[in-house]
Amino acid sequence: MKVRIKWVEDVSFVGESETGHAVVLDGAPENGGRNIGMRPMEMLLIGMGACTSFDVVTILKKARQPIVDCVAEIDATRADEVPKVFTKINVHFVITGNNLNVTQVERAVKLSAEKYCSASIMLAKSVEITHDFVINEVVE
Repeated sequence: MKVRIKWVEDVSFVGESETGHAVVLDGAPENGGRNIGMRPMEMLLIGMGACTSFDVVTILKKARQPIVDCVAEIDATRADEVPKVFTKINVHFVITGNNLNVTQVERAVKLSAEKYCSASIMLAKSVEITHDFVINEVVE
């Protein structure tokens, strides 16, 4: 996997993936940014959240669970001193479906956290990561 990060100006950059997609990243105004893009650490959390969400949805679909929505709400705490690494990350899944089996949802979240999500497993080597979930019933 390869990516390319190109400096635009000040502390603004464009990240390009080998699949042809791009994203703007920028620093905070107090660091010379203009707030025209995500911060790099936000992008890291989004990548992890997308990775684990992909797993959970895929596992539930394979288990023939009637899932209609999955939202990962991630709350992270960073160290006060440089390097301001993440010290705690909580992934809270809000999963919506029609009569979802709680055991299957719990299994999907656990499998992602412990076996499949490369991003969260890698980060868990240095950050305390917790996962939890709620199930919402489809409202018709």
